[in-house]
Amino acid sequence: MKKGNITLTMIKPFAVKEHHIGEIITQIEKAGFTIRALNMTQLPAEKAALFYSEHKGKPFYESLVQFMSSGPVVAAILEKENAVEDFRTLIGATDPSQSAEGTIRKLYAKDKTHNAIHGSDSDESAIREARFFFSSMEQFFR
Repeated sequence: MKKGNITLTMIKPFAVKEHHIGEIITQIEKAGFTIRALNMTQLPAEKAALFYSEHKGKPFYESLVQFMSSGPVVAAILEKENAVEDFRTLIGATDPSQSAEGTIRKLYAKDKTHNAIHGSDSDESAIREARFFFSSMEQFFR
């Protein structure tokens, strides 16, 4: 993994339940990202709590953990130059009502909690989050 060139995404339970996986992955690939790891899994509440531990104590933390463990997610490591920033632009604001037209959250989210997709917020988070979901044997870099 090269810092600055990867990000982690998770298609969240709401978008999985609504059958948006293929559309979202197509949009990601059309934006120039290469998928370097891909996995569908369901996070137990303990793992969701660990993944989002930086938000512990915030008003939305408990509902976020409950939502993220409510059904399967699709996690992926994406590669592209300037990956984190470009991906955050592609997915849009956390609140879909404030997202730009054509962004993933504007197209597929229900509301701020059910916002369809996660994207790493920094290069450091991207590496930590990628390691959370994928072993080195599951990552396919050239």
